[in-house]
Amino acid sequence: MGHTMAARIAAPWVRTGGPSDEEREKLVEQALGWTLTVLVAVIATGLGLL
Repeated sequence: MGHTMAARIAAPWVRTGGPSDEEREKLVEQALGWTLTVLVAVIATGLGLL
């Protein structure tokens, strides 16, 4: 009984040590920025601009 009841109860306040929502937004923004930077560099190199 206890095991199935514990599995049903959702506890959104329990964290497992990952980044907070605010930190996650910053990480996504940085990842997208670096992706854009690399994409521009690849295109510029492919066109012979560098």
